[in-house]
Amino acid sequence: MVIAKVDERKFAVLKAIIEDYVATQEPIGSKSLVERHRLKVSPATVRNEMAVLEEEGYIVQPHTSAGRIPTDKGYRTFVDRLNEVRPLSTAESKAITQVLQGAVDLDDVMQKTVKLLAQLTGQVSVVQYPILSNSVVKHIDLISVTDSRIMIVLVANSGRLEQATVELSKPISVVTLDTLRSKLKLTLTDKKFSDVASLTSNLSKIVDLSEISSFEQIIDKLKFLAKESSDQKVMLGGAGNLARLDSSFSKNLLPVLDEIEENVVVLKLLGEMASTDDIFVRIGHENKASNLHSASIVASGYSSGDSLSKLGIVGPTRMDYPGTMAAVGAVARYLGRILGNS
Repeated sequence: MVIAKVDERKFAVLKAIIEDYVATQEPIGSKSLVERHRLKVSPATVRNEMAVLEEEGYIVQPHTSAGRIPTDKGYRTFVDRLNEVRPLSTAESKAITQVLQGAVDLDDVMQKTVKLLAQLTGQVSVVQYPILSNSVVKHIDLISVTDSRIMIVLVANSGRLEQATVELSKPISVVTLDTLRSKLKLTLTDKKFSDVASLTSNLSKIVDLSEISSFEQIIDKLKFLAKESSDQKVMLGGAGNLARLDSSFSKNLLPVLDEIEENVVVLKLLGEMASTDDIFVRIGHENKASNLHSASIVASGYSSGDSLSKLGIVGPTRMDYPGTMAAVGAVARYLGRILGNS
């Protein structure tokens, strides 16, 4: 029982240090903790607890005569012992609803989501597009731009739209195009994107031999579009927030932003998450990439049709974890509802 009380008291001190350090960006001393947090113990007792926390690796003194700041281990203990994620304010919840409900298509949804997440958290935000390999075709169309230029349109059940134009070596008749369009709708509607290639491999018998080359060009482009659409894609937002963060973090993260924009780092990071809609937090040296050792990642999955895609933020280890986790979780849940109803 005595050990449990001491552990709780140490955690109360650690929690107070983290909250104050996040708010002030300054090392925290024992006297200020007692004054601000009403810990109901003397500064001497707090100093003793801080000495134990330092010895055990939860806090560190950045330089002589300074107060203490949390370590990765301290942040991890704090995050793991959060009993509940702080709820969003009414204004924040209303903002999520208004912003995402006003989106007109999937690209608009993704753009609004990364912008909103960056605004709510003050961090760099990342949203993974719905993964189409597990999605199904809800609509397909062939649109004649000219008799030798055809636009192919694919719409997934997640709302994601993909389109491409194919230049035909020979014109295709209106009758043949109508026949092919009807056959593709019958063959592909409600089928997986990953099955498009196999399902269209034996359709050549429906067209006249004189138009077979144009038919094959359309089918080849359709297969390419379905395969390319299954590639993972992300959108980045809030890079300007780096200017408001501490310089050491910004300097370390700037080289990573180029890689994030190329999808390399972020897809690997998101891929390491468990495929659930739980909140996922990785802190400091828990990140494998050395450029992210001063960063934390807070992410969550969101439902998009039959698949689970991911979104999250990248920011300094010195962040408001309860608020950030609440924002990430709320946006993920609402995004899933928006796409589920599309």
